[in-house]
Amino acid sequence: MSDRYLTRSAVMLMLTRTGENGLEVLLQLRQNTGYADGCWDFAATGHVDAGESMKMAVRREAAEELGIDVALGDIAFATLTHKNGDGDAKVYYNAFFTAQAYSGEPRILEPHKCGGLSWFRVGALPETMIPDRQNALLNWLAHIPYTEEGWQ
Repeated sequence: MSDRYLTRSAVMLMLTRTGENGLEVLLQLRQNTGYADGCWDFAATGHVDAGESMKMAVRREAAEELGIDVALGDIAFATLTHKNGDGDAKVYYNAFFTAQAYSGEPRILEPHKCGGLSWFRVGALPETMIPDRQNALLNWLAHIPYTEEGWQ
């Protein structure tokens, strides 16, 4: 029997809206986090804490990072990536969710971690977007519910 390990899980909110030129997604510019600093990421991301579901984590992260309230019923599953970074310590289940309905105006509440917040047209994403995040967005648009990254 092989050893089992506990895999971290993280959630990412793909907050979207329909703009003049089509579908847009809200992205944050990461800074001072130790992971992908200087790159664009989904506007609300984070680990799932003990005692909460993934949707509950999305709702909490949206409130903590953006100051918005997203009802659990307005959070929809988009896609899941089983990601292998640098061995067991970097293996993650990254769950991606979407929402278009929320209350409040998205704003930066963690300026020490976020260097910018901007809406991008899905067809014109920044070159410095974290690759697995961009892949997840494309998977969602293509109705691909599950992918794996880093497993050779």
